[in-house]
Amino acid sequence: MSKSKLKRDQLHHCDVLIIGAGAAGLSLALKLAKHAKVTVLSKGKLSEGSTYYAQGGIATVFSDTDKVDYHVNDTLIAGAGLCDEEAVRFTLSNAKESIEWLIDTGIKFDTETDNEGKQKYHLTKEGGHSHRRILHSADATGKEVESTLLSAVKKNKNITLMEGYNVIDLITSRKLKLPSNRVLGAYVWNRNLECVETIQANFVTLATGGASKVYQYTSNPDVSSGDGIALAWRSGCRVANMEFNQFHPTCLFHVDARNFLLTEALRGEGALLLRPDGTRFMPDFDKRAELAPRDIVARAIDYEMKRLGADCMYLDISHKSKDFILKHFPTIYERCLALGIDISQQPIPIVPAAHYTCGGVMIDHNGKTDVDGLYAIGEVTYTGLHGANRLASNSLLECIVYAHACAKDIINHLSFYNQHKKINIPIWDESQVTNSDEEVVIQHNWHELRLFMWDYVGIVRTDKRLERAKHRIEMLQREIDEYYSNFKVGNNLLELRNLVLVADLIIRSASARKESRGLHYNLDHPNLLSDPKPTILTPLEK
Repeated sequence: MSKSKLKRDQLHHCDVLIIGAGAAGLSLALKLAKHAKVTVLSKGKLSEGSTYYAQGGIATVFSDTDKVDYHVNDTLIAGAGLCDEEAVRFTLSNAKESIEWLIDTGIKFDTETDNEGKQKYHLTKEGGHSHRRILHSADATGKEVESTLLSAVKKNKNITLMEGYNVIDLITSRKLKLPSNRVLGAYVWNRNLECVETIQANFVTLATGGASKVYQYTSNPDVSSGDGIALAWRSGCRVANMEFNQFHPTCLFHVDARNFLLTEALRGEGALLLRPDGTRFMPDFDKRAELAPRDIVARAIDYEMKRLGADCMYLDISHKSKDFILKHFPTIYERCLALGIDISQQPIPIVPAAHYTCGGVMIDHNGKTDVDGLYAIGEVTYTGLHGANRLASNSLLECIVYAHACAKDIINHLSFYNQHKKINIPIWDESQVTNSDEEVVIQHNWHELRLFMWDYVGIVRTDKRLERAKHRIEMLQREIDEYYSNFKVGNNLLELRNLVLVADLIIRSASARKESRGLHYNLDHPNLLSDPKPTILTPLEK
């Protein structure tokens, strides 16, 4: 269909606007649909978020030999002294109820037959966990979760799905020079019609995922460009712990699969990390060896690669039977085989890659931000659950738990804000800008940003590297601000604008932390502080 035949609606209305269509956003939409008119916005295809590509599973206490206290303790240890214990207990004590809701929604987790012939859930174990507690659907748990939730959402008449929309900025009363600071909606870029539209809403929830696209190498899909963090910051929200970027230790090293993740569950089921000569190295770094938390494993791999001048290390599960591998890791087996790697016969080449943003927009246990009516859930947030390092498979869990808490709070306040529909929101004005004639500027800045973030603000940092990154980001910000002021918006410009802002927040946070803790490792400050605090940044009021 040509653009001229597509219907253009400049103004949309809803009770709740949810920005993001992953596990967090879709769960929230389903919980709200009986009470409100909900619109879910997706930047790319509805199934293209990080949830869809999550392999490992969801950590929950489902075994009689496990306890919530054990899960709490494992999370606190992985968080390296920076978790908020109240947030940890809130999340993990609500875990089972949230996962049972997923099961009731239709999500199928793998089962096995016990010694008495009864069916029970198959629980796997991942790095940092003291017990088997990872519910999974083979090695494609995220695909099962996303597909099932999306199917349920599409059947619900109270939920409108809008695919192919970038959010330009949130609309707040402060930006309109009105009293207080309440969110009123958003200006959005329609990628199909290449025009700006306005969505007016009583409540807005950010469920946009993380910001790993700020790095040159990432396991994340292209949509992970820090949009929600940037939107919240520009609207007046604090952010916290942006220096803690988790690098997944094992991303496939192959020219034709630069962002294919190799799940933690491989190591949980006995896979070994090897040097190019076939010798193990993880026992030299940690007594937990391959099952050490991700920050330790990623640094060990990075160290060995630099020490040996090697392009990659290797992950080997070929000592397990082929039947075992096909049963537990069918997706990985088929993907690697298509690239000429038979994981039942040979080790897999791997490198670390940016994977998860542990910091983000500050919220309370209901998902509320510093801006009235604005909520945030999932990877875009800082809840205190992850601290200085995320424990494997706690992320999808956080999405569901906070989606439920957020839904309850919004439902309790729905009736109080109908008057905001009467506020006259101005339509987006692009009369003073023109079409860009230098798209190459965006592409150049895009590549420069991701490269220097990888080199200077990556797995291992120094004060000099951070200072270099600071100078580069200041220059890029000036260029992008000028570009944004003079040319019409588009997907690449909007994502780059957000990534440059998020990169600045990461650099500022990393420079402020004068120690090495969890995912933040600075060679100039190798020791731990005795009384660590979260790194909190507050935007200036405009």
